[in-house]
Amino acid sequence: MILPKIEKITRDITISHFLLMFGYKLFSLYFPLFLVAKNFSISQVGYTHFLIYLPIALFAPIIGFFNHKINPAILASLGILGYGIYSLGMILFPNLFIFYLFQFILGISAALFFVSSRAILMGSELESPDRAFAWFYSASFYADAIAPAVGAFFIWKFDFFGIFILSLILQFFNAIFCFLSLRRKTTYLTDSVEIKESGQNYLKVLETTKGRNILPFVLTSFLVLTLAGFNNTFFVLFLKNLGWTQSQILIFDSILSLVFLPVSLWVIQQVAKFPSETNVCWGSQIAGAFSILLGSLASILNSYLALFIMVGKYIGGLITGSGRSGLLTTKLKGYPEESAAIDTIFSPLATAFGALIGGLLISILGYPLIFILGGILIFLAGTLGKLAKF
Repeated sequence: MILPKIEKITRDITISHFLLMFGYKLFSLYFPLFLVAKNFSISQVGYTHFLIYLPIALFAPIIGFFNHKINPAILASLGILGYGIYSLGMILFPNLFIFYLFQFILGISAALFFVSSRAILMGSELESPDRAFAWFYSASFYADAIAPAVGAFFIWKFDFFGIFILSLILQFFNAIFCFLSLRRKTTYLTDSVEIKESGQNYLKVLETTKGRNILPFVLTSFLVLTLAGFNNTFFVLFLKNLGWTQSQILIFDSILSLVFLPVSLWVIQQVAKFPSETNVCWGSQIAGAFSILLGSLASILNSYLALFIMVGKYIGGLITGSGRSGLLTTKLKGYPEESAAIDTIFSPLATAFGALIGGLLISILGYPLIFILGGILIFLAGTLGKLAKF
């Protein structure tokens, strides 16, 4: 397969994103199991993830303003270092309050990296914004293919202490790479915008976002991300509830990510062929349909069926996210810092609510029904989005 085209700036920020996610995903797959083993309740697992994702949404506008003043490559590098500090905090883990505090620190660090990364892409001359963001978002899947297996080995050999040390070292060198590879390419993105002017820019961006040509697609993407937030937080516990062992979950997750690698390259090629609005709608319908399948077939779910369904869900999520970011890049071209902040807000806010609401509803509805109802909702949202387009 011929690789889809990638601009140099997209390549460098994608590599940095891959390294960031690799360092984090060394242990993140086992995090819900780690918490449950420490007698965290299901609602506390959801609350922990809520504390990670909520600060991203809260601090995104502030970091969007700082991207006017400070080279976004520097801010992205600081965010990466924050992930390293988080790993150090997990080694210390003296009490519950400090533990929750470090979840908040991780959220701020993620805001620094993702707002600044999006600002870099949105402020650059890109042949296809949807394709560039598809590359950027797919980096997380590439990390998924390798990191959990490496993490399992280090946890087995050195316990969680070893995996957090490895993550800390990796994030340190990633921060250096991000700074050196992107600093000179992004100096033109800084300007003399003051707080008042930035606030006015946010108002203009929000006013534009409320338009019929943007809002339905952003809301559709928000719903897809909300269901993804539930899935990311509780899917391993769902598999454990079905009787899967930790080894089976590890092997499945690694195979899923490996299978998705060539699929993601195909998706990157496809999103460049269609308008952003079309990508959002089709992506949500695909994600919704496979979520309905997941819930409906939960009682007979085996590894092959789960693999097929999750690849489909990932395809839908990647298409939707790429379409949303591409749409905002195109429609809000004059405000890359502010549009990057807005784009960053939607993802963690939706993920936070997905984790929080899911933690409250699992005991009432159960995993399968949540997958089914969530799938129906985002499928209908994609259908309505198509109607709004025409």
